[in-house]
Amino acid sequence: MKYPTINLQKTGDNITRLMKKNSLKTSKLQEIFGFENPQTIYKWRRGECLPSIDNLVILAEVFKVTIDKIIIIE
Repeated sequence: MKYPTINLQKTGDNITRLMKKNSLKTSKLQEIFGFENPQTIYKWRRGECLPSIDNLVILAEVFKVTIDKIIIIE
């Protein structure tokens, strides 16, 4: 049986696309999340890691989409 997997690279590309669509810069997301530096957001965008579930909830609210519109499942 084959289980679905999350494509990190495509999800990162999607986060970048949604940021552009909503005219959001990395610095604005950094402010929203209260991160000391932007490295975590850059890692999401590069597909190096995924946002935690609580951060996905916040991203969905900020982007005005549901979580399944952020994560790319294959």
